[in-house]
Amino acid sequence: MSLTRRRFLASASAAFAAPAVIGRAHAADPITFVSILDQSGGLDIYGIPMVEATRMAVSEINAAGGLLDRAIDLKIYDPQSTIQFYTQYATQAAAGDRADVVHAGITSASREAIRPTFSRFEVLYFYNVLYEGGVCDANTFCTGSTPAQTVEKLVPYTMNKWGPKVYIVAADYNYGQITAHWVQKYVTDNGGEAVETEFFPLDVTNFGPTIKKIQAAKPDMVMSALVGGAHVSFYRQYAAAGMNRSTPIASTTFGVGNEHKLISADEGDGMICAYSYFEEIDTPVNRDFVARFREYMGGEAPALNELAARSYEGAHLWAEAVRQAGTVERMPVIETLRGGISYAGPSGRLTIEPKTNHALQNVYLAELKDQSFNIVEVHADQPPSDTLLVCDLVAEPDQSVFKFENGLEAAGIALN
Repeated sequence: MSLTRRRFLASASAAFAAPAVIGRAHAADPITFVSILDQSGGLDIYGIPMVEATRMAVSEINAAGGLLDRAIDLKIYDPQSTIQFYTQYATQAAAGDRADVVHAGITSASREAIRPTFSRFEVLYFYNVLYEGGVCDANTFCTGSTPAQTVEKLVPYTMNKWGPKVYIVAADYNYGQITAHWVQKYVTDNGGEAVETEFFPLDVTNFGPTIKKIQAAKPDMVMSALVGGAHVSFYRQYAAAGMNRSTPIASTTFGVGNEHKLISADEGDGMICAYSYFEEIDTPVNRDFVARFREYMGGEAPALNELAARSYEGAHLWAEAVRQAGTVERMPVIETLRGGISYAGPSGRLTIEPKTNHALQNVYLAELKDQSFNIVEVHADQPPSDTLLVCDLVAEPDQSVFKFENGLEAAGIALN
């Protein structure tokens, strides 16, 4: 891991340029692709596989001749899980590097810190992370899954398996808070009861008091939307208290940071998750992807998850749009992306839904056993129906907002 991180940091530039009006380079010059993802700090468990998957995708595109007879110049920045660095690198990418496309951001906070910069500088932006839904921005393409695609499947499946009383634990920021509202809705819609909801800052590592509260509440299951390296402590402490044998866990986040490889099989067995990608998808395309990624990374290869796969697929989806548009210019590429093109990647077919700039995608439910996920259900071509409640870029193409409150209200979710 340390060797990988050194390679990341060596590839990042520290210079910052002032905004300027600079014409696009002539056709012989490289196409500039910028990645801004955490490779250090508390969110590096997510960022490192994402960056390596992005790097592999770009290397494949270049090995095949590049795009439009031009090579792709990949610039990688490490914001170190710090919002201030995100904003600095976003400005560098837009105004200094004059990026043709930026793939960036892990948390919702990081996305919302940089998204206005890319809109202002008219730089095409991809957010390749599962999130809470609600971004309605003509310049932003969200390829990750949203609650209506995954959580809406996960809640009834686990309630039918384990029972109707659900205790919710979640990270204390946009994603965790909003996802907890969706979980509460889906629990109620399916005849269950959310007995308690607790939120935790990203640096919390002591979950002893909460585990005692769960023991006292006697729920049928725990639904976790915890995030980051510090929150891995919850699963270890939960198992140490013997709770994983009596009160099972479902999660909207576990595994996308390869947490299942950080804890033991005994600590994780039986946990159920829902994502648009698992490394264990048994298709020729995915088996080939996993094999090529391991060959590419060698002994340093991390496990693959939705965030890594979607980073790889997001890069290839953008590249396909450039090929079909015949240019890297922003508006023709946006129009092509929204025109119904698809990319058949390791997760299945990925297609942009034009009203939201989100992805139609497959959703998989899987149960953890011996640090691997066994897929138990597949739902094909799921729409981002939560974001469709509040976003219509066909009718209003100039929007650039985050409408999570409107989305919750439109879904009948009362905000406290």
